[in-house]
Amino acid sequence: MIKKKEPNQEDKKAWEEYIKDPSDIYDKDQSTLSSIQRKVRYKFDLHGFTLDEANNKVKEIIEHCIKNNFRELLLITGKGLHSTSDKDTFISKNLGKLKHSVPEFIKTNSELNKLIISITDADKKDGGAGAIIIKLKNL
Repeated sequence: MIKKKEPNQEDKKAWEEYIKDPSDIYDKDQSTLSSIQRKVRYKFDLHGFTLDEANNKVKEIIEHCIKNNFRELLLITGKGLHSTSDKDTFISKNLGKLKHSVPEFIKTNSELNKLIISITDADKKDGGAGAIIIKLKNL
């Protein structure tokens, strides 16, 4: 068995100096993880947008995400609890809310539909019934 050498005073001093300011220590693993996580999911909140504004913004965001190599898009649509669209007799009760109209817009837009893999409800931790996740194709 090899016996460990005790560090000398110079080594101890160098180590103490090195760990004195942890912000100067480069964490390769954390840096790599952060850059990967940023490219995995793009998040955008559509609260306050009208149907037309939301659809235009979603088109713009999907194109941006594809161009910048994001794998998925988390859209916060809200649950539609504060929507006033149900007061308009010409708007379907379900499609008047962003939660329902945004996925329908994407599915019926051939240009956008060819860029996506799937549209699903978000997990509870990501917004649950008030959010959708759009998986994007890798072009």
